[in-house]
Amino acid sequence: MERILKYIVKDDYVNSNIKTLLKSHFKMSSSLIANLKKYNDGICVNGEKRYVNYILKQGDEVTLTIREGASENIEPVRMELDIVYEDEDLLIVNKPPHMPTHPSMGHRENTLANGLMYYFNSKGEPRVFRAVNRLDKDTSGLMAVAKNSYAHALLCDEIKEGILKRKYTAIVCGDLSSDGVIDAPIARVSQSVIKREVNPGGQRAVTHYRVLKRLGDYTLLELELETGRTHQIRVHMSHIGHPLLGDWLYGEENTALFPRQALHSCFISLIHPVSKKYIELTVQFAQDMKNFVEKFDKNIEIRQKV
Repeated sequence: MERILKYIVKDDYVNSNIKTLLKSHFKMSSSLIANLKKYNDGICVNGEKRYVNYILKQGDEVTLTIREGASENIEPVRMELDIVYEDEDLLIVNKPPHMPTHPSMGHRENTLANGLMYYFNSKGEPRVFRAVNRLDKDTSGLMAVAKNSYAHALLCDEIKEGILKRKYTAIVCGDLSSDGVIDAPIARVSQSVIKREVNPGGQRAVTHYRVLKRLGDYTLLELELETGRTHQIRVHMSHIGHPLLGDWLYGEENTALFPRQALHSCFISLIHPVSKKYIELTVQFAQDMKNFVEKFDKNIEIRQKV
């Protein structure tokens, strides 16, 4: 699959070389530039192949062709997908609960990656699966997937810089009386490959939470991540004594009450990596969470605060 990017040289880059344009305007990494240089039409100016030391002139048309293969180790599997946004560079899907993001031992053909490989192939667009924000198997909601390496690199930078924003709805155990912020470092638990904990030696992690509604012995929250550590919301809420409903790893498993951790990615906003357009998407929480909340209020309608 290929993605072609074009740029007409303006005053800012007149008398600059192509490498400066790629690094400064396109914000390309050295590895991506090296990949462009592999192909005769990877870097062209006015239709002719050029090297990165070529000096640009006013009005030059620069054409970049990004070429990629496909994820050969991911089996395409036909499945229903709730795609809420798509263009040449980006796809955003509303992932259901109980679906892993990537294939792993015991989950070879039932993951989001399998479904998207089939979807891309059915459109004649074989691609590499590149998740931008990853969700745990039992966490539902909005997930961004980059359709090429260039978009993926820029969107990952947006996460690091706090430009790409995510909000979640969650049902936690106990009665939380007010909004708050948890600023507590997270590290992997010794001798565990999965579990995390609050640990002074860990990486800084910050979670903001807002009370939406009290539900008897539970509380419905909206949470916003300032950082993106593994299991961050689950670890932080357990740390303050309010683990997520159904969280077997950080709370108490009660499949009869709720079969998974009650966590849903309800909001995502970002700057498009190519068009620079602002994109903002919001979805209601998943049906199983809605059913649980309606036991306490059948007329509830939660709108996320943007």
